[in-house]
Amino acid sequence: MSSQILPAASDTQSLTGAEIVLRALKEQGVEVIFGYPGGAVLPIYDAIFNQNAIRHILVRHEQAAVHAAEGYARSTGKVGCVLVTSGPGATNAVTGLVDALLDSIPIVCLTGQVPTHLIGNDAFQEADTTGITRPATKHNYLVKNINKLAETVHEAFYVARSGRPGPVVIDLPKDILIGKGPYTEAPKQDHRSYRPQTEPDAGQIRKAVSLLKQAKRPIVYAGGGVINAGPEASELLAKFVRMAGMPCTNTLMGLGAYPASDPQFLGMLGMHGTFEANLAMHGCDVMFNIGARFDDRVTGRLNAFAPGSIKIHADIDPSSINKNVKVEVPVVGDAAAILRAMIAAWEEMPAQQDREALAGWWRQIDEWRGKKCLSYVQEGKIIKPQHAVRRLYELTQESGRETFITTEVGQHQMWAAQYFGFEKPNRWMTSGGLGTMGYGLPAAMGTQIAHPDALVIDIAGEASILMNIQEMATLAQYRLPVKVFILNNQYMGMVRQWQELLHGGRYSESYSAALPDFVKLAESFHGVGMRIEGTDDLDRVIREMIAIDRPVIVDCAVDEKENVFPMIPSGAAHNEMLLAAGQEGGIAGVTDEGKVLV
Repeated sequence: MSSQILPAASDTQSLTGAEIVLRALKEQGVEVIFGYPGGAVLPIYDAIFNQNAIRHILVRHEQAAVHAAEGYARSTGKVGCVLVTSGPGATNAVTGLVDALLDSIPIVCLTGQVPTHLIGNDAFQEADTTGITRPATKHNYLVKNINKLAETVHEAFYVARSGRPGPVVIDLPKDILIGKGPYTEAPKQDHRSYRPQTEPDAGQIRKAVSLLKQAKRPIVYAGGGVINAGPEASELLAKFVRMAGMPCTNTLMGLGAYPASDPQFLGMLGMHGTFEANLAMHGCDVMFNIGARFDDRVTGRLNAFAPGSIKIHADIDPSSINKNVKVEVPVVGDAAAILRAMIAAWEEMPAQQDREALAGWWRQIDEWRGKKCLSYVQEGKIIKPQHAVRRLYELTQESGRETFITTEVGQHQMWAAQYFGFEKPNRWMTSGGLGTMGYGLPAAMGTQIAHPDALVIDIAGEASILMNIQEMATLAQYRLPVKVFILNNQYMGMVRQWQELLHGGRYSESYSAALPDFVKLAESFHGVGMRIEGTDDLDRVIREMIAIDRPVIVDCAVDEKENVFPMIPSGAAHNEMLLAAGQEGGIAGVTDEGKVLV
């Protein structure tokens, strides 16, 4: 590799399009690109060969490139960068782009395109990338003028990271990449037309604070938008919740925004949320939603969602407000700025809280907590998946290492959300909105690239891990010591659970016959394979896995028939939860006044 960094500033009037792209990426702070080469983007790969400012990670599939960039972005707060070729390279990336769109992850994806004079001619490896990705991205571009190339790259990064973050595609015809043109530096001021509102309206803040101070049964409901707003937002959330003395719950994407061990934390809410979080949401009289979009997996049946409450919705995306749930007080702005303003207004406004009512609300919440909805009984040698995740959490805590968790999608994902405690933001990477099987391994790869000394674990299912198992080769090539911890119940577990509970036990095509030997599979990819057969092996193997400085797959055999509870069936309300067998009542309810019915 050449020692040249990038062409000198004096040469910027005669750069190739590929060199312009790399210079713009460097100016935008890009340190790593996840990609896969092909004919249309070979000029960029040639330019990559001739520089050492930006690292390239060669994935084995374009979908994995986007998921890896998501893991990198989610764990660092930076914009992830992807490079794929035209046609199938771009179409393979679409799943990752939609995943990033639904979970608000900032990504810039560079796609190759056939030369401009061939666009529309059905040329080899041509696809209408901008047409295909328009609904899959926050914004996209097709560059047809090399004089606009640098400006377009700079704008793409601004759009990806500003407002509600999301993925942006830049489609690059090959003649643009090999042609020569000028380089323009990133503008110093904000975009002339896209200027998301970050500072909240002071009047709306006062309304929100006044309602919360008068509340008898308040709840704070925080989502991934708090994490996207940076670490300060999570610190401000904790400060506000503690000074107000209110209960707090997180969405799946918001886990880590509020410390899991804090006594005011009720756990995750929604379809597989805790008994106390869901019933507190149903029974609250004032709800403060910050950085969450009222996803259907959280709300359940909309006409029964928190029916007696006044709703405050704070979000940087005005289109999310009143989209799914009508609210009384909308607040548009950045989560950190909103929380900062809420704290200041809380301290300034003279009204006092109804401490007696709030104490009664906490007594009711403690009664619901007494249900111990996440309790399980570990008997004999067959491992309960809940126990496996809990021991994994406890032993990573023992190790003292900075730990990042990714997941695939399914039952194991929900058990990870329920039993692995997250004290800080940016430590939890999962596919929330799209529910993409195959997300966890490449996301772990991107997270490990960003945090080379950290312990990165993909909590997986035996079905989902096979969706992108080829990325074990990427781990081997770059010596990334990612750990894959498979909860192996031999079924597509969540599909089997729904078939059991909602389809009369008709297990249609949900049993994973002919599974590979995961130990040998790991070894074939130059990693370490380990298997856990029963409880006697569990702690020992987890400790060994943590200590090994290589890619590891642990195949942990767990109870095949275990289901995820609590569960709100599709179309049901928060007070219509299914509980695990042995937890008295089975289906629980709560009145609009917050009184439990069993």
